[in-house]
Amino acid sequence: MTESDEVTPHRILWSWYSRGMEDAERCAEHGRRLPCAECRKLRNRRIGPSKGSSKICAVVAIGKNRELGYEGKLLWHIPDDLKRFKQLTLGHPIIMGRKTFESIVGYLGHPLPERTNIVVTRDAAWKHEGVIIASSLEEAIAKGRELDEQEVHIGGGAEIYKQALPLIDKLCLTIIDDTKEADTFFPPYDNQFTKKVFEEAHEWNGLKYRWVDLERA
Repeated sequence: MTESDEVTPHRILWSWYSRGMEDAERCAEHGRRLPCAECRKLRNRRIGPSKGSSKICAVVAIGKNRELGYEGKLLWHIPDDLKRFKQLTLGHPIIMGRKTFESIVGYLGHPLPERTNIVVTRDAAWKHEGVIIASSLEEAIAKGRELDEQEVHIGGGAEIYKQALPLIDKLCLTIIDDTKEADTFFPPYDNQFTKKVFEEAHEWNGLKYRWVDLERA
């Protein structure tokens, strides 16, 4: 056995460390080990470091397979969950895509009240009274942070959630113990949001669901 072949504690430790790094969970977006340095650089380049900035949050209801909606409509209408959405987003800017905004107006007859509605659209001619318009998610977040030093909320739809996920600090999920036909889905989030800060079980008309709040570890 040569000196280079000798099994030292340092060599054993490095072997164990290397295997652990290979098995570590990786970012779904960039394939890097978590926490993803690429996501962090992207976050800082787009909207600045999170320290001292408004927290980016998303309050969203999903099914067992992360279902969001079908043909522009919500899959479940649970009264207490709608109240929770209102309670958590009230008084804060909420960012959404144009189709999501128009579906809300179609359902309520007006934008979400007592919240600043910020709509992301590429259509420069589109406008709606009382609504702030942004041409990109980054611009929308910047405008939201100018208005609120505490929280800015992401309101969907699926593409906005996908773009925003690397930037979100906190997820307030309603996880419904049910599956339905859907054409929009929330992006995978489990490997990015590993710190559970709140969980509460509920049931409505025999339908079981959980409120789960997650943050990045």
